[in-house]
Order: sequence, then C-alpha cells, then structure tokens
Amino acid sequence: MTSGIYQQKAPELRVPYWIDGQGQERSPLKLSGLGEGYKIIYCFQSWCPGCHSRGFPALQKLVKVLSKFGFGFAVVQTVFEGEAQNTVEQLAEMQSKYNLPIDFGHDPANGRYPSVMEDYRTGGTPWFILIDPKGDVVFNDFDLNADTLINVVQGREINL
Repeated sequence: MTSGIYQQKAPELRVPYWIDGQGQERSPLKLSGLGEGYKIIYCFQSWCPGCHSRGFPALQKLVKVLSKFGFGFAVVQTVFEGEAQNTVEQLAEMQSKYNLPIDFGHDPANGRYPSVMEDYRTGGTPWFILIDPKGDVVFNDFDLNADTLINVVQGREINL
C-alpha cells in the first residue's frame, strides 16, 4: 500500500451505496460531483478509535474552513473488516454525530478489499485522500494535518 505525497491520476469512485448531506439515499457519487476544485475523501470505519479521536475532528475543521475555498468533500466507510459493525446504518449516525452535511458512502469488500482501498492503495483508517483540480492525487495517507493545509490554502506562511 502506498502512502504520503505523490502523483497519481485519481481513479473514478466505484462506491456502491451513498447518502447525501441530509442522510437520504442517493445515486452513486462520481468525482465530478465534488466540484472542479480540490477534493478530499475521508475513509473511516465506525469502530475505529483513531477515526473518532483524530480523523473526524480533522475533517470537521477542514469542511468548516475549506468549503469556502471550493473544496469538495466525501466520506467513505471502507469495510475491510468488521462487516457486522460497519454497516450502512452507521453512515447517517456518523454524519449526524459529527454534524457533517456531506455525502457519505459505504464501500464493502468485493473480493479482498473495498474499491477505494484497491483503487487508491489506502492502508486502513482513518485515511485522507487529497485530489487537485487536475485530477491528480497529491496526498494519500493516515494523517492529514488540517491546520497546515488550512494555512497553505489561506496563504499563510507555515514552518514545516
């Protein structure tokens, strides 16, 4: 599995089940449905402690600030284990718990791994994928530093 910052053309989403920002079932989401700007896909499992302690709080911050800059967001439950706990019903629960009125998808394993894990070569959860406006994956890893990305987008100087 690959992680970190790298260039790869973003594969089209093949996640079979989605709910919209109001928790209603919707047709499968395509990358174009996230707009023409930057896109962030957040992958989680409902039983993942790191998803709740780090991933969702970072996503909340990113959505609150970067939506104003044209970023598109989607959340995908990548069910590579724990099928009985990581269910479709968890989508609306997580959406409500974290007050995230954005599209949530359920991506069960079809074979060995869910489609997002196969296509984007992710390594587990929580996981962030950042796609630039040209359609290149420019970040693909466990830990996206929300404050650093926000500062870069807002044109603030950062010290790495």
